[in-house]
Amino acid sequence: MAGNTVLFAVREHPGDDTAGAEQLRRIREAVEAAGFAVRWAGTGAEARTVLRTEAGMAAALVDWELDPNDGSGGGPDGEPGGAAVLRDIARRFQGLPVFLIAADEGFEDLPLWVSETVVGYVWPEEDTAAFIAGRIVGAARAYREAVLPPFFKALRHFDDTHEYSWHTPAHAGGVAFLKSPVGRIFHDYFGERLFRSDLSISVEALGSLFEHTGPIGEAERNAARVFGADLTYFVLHGDSTCDRLVGHFSVTRDEIALVDRNCHKSVLHGLVISGSRPVYLIPTRNGYGLAGPLPPGEIHPDTVTARIGGNPLARDALSPDAQYAVFTNSTYDGLCYDAVQVARAFAVSTPRVHFDEAWFAYARFHPLYAGRYGMSVGPDTFPGPDRPTVFATQSTHKLLAALSQSAMVHIKPAPRAPVEHDRFNEVLMMHGTTSPLYPMIASLDVATAMMDGPQGHWLIDEAVTEAVRFRQAVVRIGRRIKAAGDRPAWFFGVWQPETVTDPSSGERLPFDEAPAELLRTEPSCWELEPEADWHGFPGLGQGYCMLDPLKVTVTCPGTNATGHMADWGIPARILTSYLATRNVVVEKTDSYTTLVLFSMGITKGKWGTLLDALMDFKSLYDEDTSLDRVLPELVTVYPNRYTGGTLRGLCQEMHDYLREVSLVQLLDTAFQELPEPVVPPQLCYQRLIRGGTERVRLADAAGRVAAAMVTVTPPGIPVLMPGESIGTGNGPLLRYLTALESFDRRFPGFRSETHGVTIDSETGDYLIECLSREEEAHHSALGEPRKIVVPAPAPAEHAVPADTEGRPRP
Repeated sequence: MAGNTVLFAVREHPGDDTAGAEQLRRIREAVEAAGFAVRWAGTGAEARTVLRTEAGMAAALVDWELDPNDGSGGGPDGEPGGAAVLRDIARRFQGLPVFLIAADEGFEDLPLWVSETVVGYVWPEEDTAAFIAGRIVGAARAYREAVLPPFFKALRHFDDTHEYSWHTPAHAGGVAFLKSPVGRIFHDYFGERLFRSDLSISVEALGSLFEHTGPIGEAERNAARVFGADLTYFVLHGDSTCDRLVGHFSVTRDEIALVDRNCHKSVLHGLVISGSRPVYLIPTRNGYGLAGPLPPGEIHPDTVTARIGGNPLARDALSPDAQYAVFTNSTYDGLCYDAVQVARAFAVSTPRVHFDEAWFAYARFHPLYAGRYGMSVGPDTFPGPDRPTVFATQSTHKLLAALSQSAMVHIKPAPRAPVEHDRFNEVLMMHGTTSPLYPMIASLDVATAMMDGPQGHWLIDEAVTEAVRFRQAVVRIGRRIKAAGDRPAWFFGVWQPETVTDPSSGERLPFDEAPAELLRTEPSCWELEPEADWHGFPGLGQGYCMLDPLKVTVTCPGTNATGHMADWGIPARILTSYLATRNVVVEKTDSYTTLVLFSMGITKGKWGTLLDALMDFKSLYDEDTSLDRVLPELVTVYPNRYTGGTLRGLCQEMHDYLREVSLVQLLDTAFQELPEPVVPPQLCYQRLIRGGTERVRLADAAGRVAAAMVTVTPPGIPVLMPGESIGTGNGPLLRYLTALESFDRRFPGFRSETHGVTIDSETGDYLIECLSREEEAHHSALGEPRKIVVPAPAPAEHAVPADTEGRPRP
């Protein structure tokens, strides 16, 4: 049961033969008889270890005169060990009942802050053991009940009533499964409690997901408070559904939407449903092929106006003004914006701004990310009538503790684009289900409660700390390898600043030599300084963008952030194939980088395993080990291609190919030079469903109009949108896709995951869904694609629009 442990942080050892120890043993026995487990810690160091590792705490008994026994001599100003334990409890838990064993002379001389931390004082020898234990047990039970968030508490209470089920689902609390052999195995595997909590919306006591009443409505309002929103809605189909419903609500048929080209495909799906006219904004890219942020100049009002004016689809829109803007924050590679600066820039062009924060739900709970997330934009940070309505969609399950598909929409409405609950709820009902899984709702409620108060900061801070340790460990190992001189000097790197500045002293420090405390608390250590070589993104302003330390990009030899390619290299696809044989599965792989995520579930043992695998790969590469030892399954599946090959030989062959065809540069050009929009995406969808499309080989695709989105993973970003011209045969898009097609043939087993492309099973040719010739004949934009001319983006220093009196906004 949650909250089932009581900490005894006391001077006496449980085996001591003293009157005090005997009384404490009696108190412990009485607490245990009430159903609680007692953890006994005889020093401050032991107590803090328990606090770090035991989340199920329900109460604590702390001795003020506890021995620190950690070499510190006590807390600040020589405080005894009990003071440090109380401070740790306050950092780790919210409202945990703490009873203090005060000094013999009483509690009058204790620091004033102590009375704000404890719920009572105990003199073990002045009251009976049963009485003291009763106080502890009563407080522990009350805390255990109070810590439960609204919906999860109601669900537990309903489950405890053991009522018969006369409603859907038909398994009736799991009973139906017990009537079948395979059903019984299924029931036993997951356990009865899951099925007892899988209930119908007919259960009035639990509230309604669509009417937002009862415990469900209370849970959503609690989430709004915790995440800093005015309105919060639970969504049970992932952030993809959140993106679709926000887009569907914010922009209607033939209205203009400003869309970050570095967007998730669900954003486009929302635009297809709404029938809007997308105008794409172009993020910057670097030499690794990583997508950066939208630079300040790209979201400047003058640039946005030019983008709209140069877009053929916008010419017959209902209005020349955009109704909605959507962009990714943080990006897939961990780049997060100055949220207020971005909102101010967009506010000139649109009344609604959508922060797609699928991977960033934790941002509000650590000071590193202050002002970097959507819900930080509000009347206090952006006062006045120009503030846009802000939406933030979060995939709660990705990097917080919730069940898969659990997600939230957070909203801060503004007067210029009000969000009326009943109207937004209509869209929510269009995209939601009338048969919600109650354990998913409970997981959103619990994920919220876990982040509430000091525990939220503690959880994220622990993840940041482990990410910093891993980042520094990789750099230090690389330095040690170079210094040893007994093996090839190369090692993997981490995409991050090479040096950081300590603001207190102004001293510039190598990243691996910087104090971990500095890196985990100082945002400036992670900001992308304008034009710095380590990140390789042009056009950024000071403080505009920051690298999230939790998203760790491991770099491979072969190229760098400025695009300089070396004579030899290790393509990341080969590295991640090897890591998979070690049961290390990464989040994303690009040509020379691989992304790993440091969530709340990361431990030293977990990242230590990854580090060990990287070192082993280096040894295997340096020894030119045969592929049948390094990647045996690859050789088994493709014996004619890889038998007799070596790891170093394969790495060099793939690197030579990537350099020869300039794949990273082709990718960059394909993203920077947008295809010409010809028809609205919704029309393409209509033709796709009703037979107005055909699949065309790349060799025959020049000049055709795409009917479906094409997304290549890596990097997982759309390169072609429905309704866009594929371009000329020697244009950037077809050159890039043709190079990928050739790569797949040459290196079987390392194929890109390409959505929207069908591969001919006999020839390996890429086939793209295009509008049929008959459909294309109906549209006047056929022929040689016209290049859209857009003025150069405004300089970064002019990216923030002026206020009504002409002064630059802060």
